[in-house]
Amino acid sequence: MHLSDLKTHHVTELVDMATKFEIEGANRMRKQELIFALLKNQAKRGESIYGEGTLEVLQDGFGFLRSPETSYLSSPDDIYISPSQTPPFQPAYRGQ
Repeated sequence: MHLSDLKTHHVTELVDMATKFEIEGANRMRKQELIFALLKNQAKRGESIYGEGTLEVLQDGFGFLRSPETSYLSSPDDIYISPSQTPPFQPAYRGQ
């Protein structure tokens, strides 16, 4: 499941998808809540979730995948990347 695909769906389509996955209260959720519930359900089933953007790694080692839809600025839609997942994306030395 790709995050950007879910964002393009209308709320009624997301409700239908959530109902198919037996997500409770789907008909009362806002679009963002539906997307989160669908992604959470996907993760619980052990299936992959895909997102895209620019990775910003902070000094503490963790990072956020920022979206071009928000001009790469901080937003609630940012994807958290744990410190154990960021080393492959960091330069060997600071300033590179």
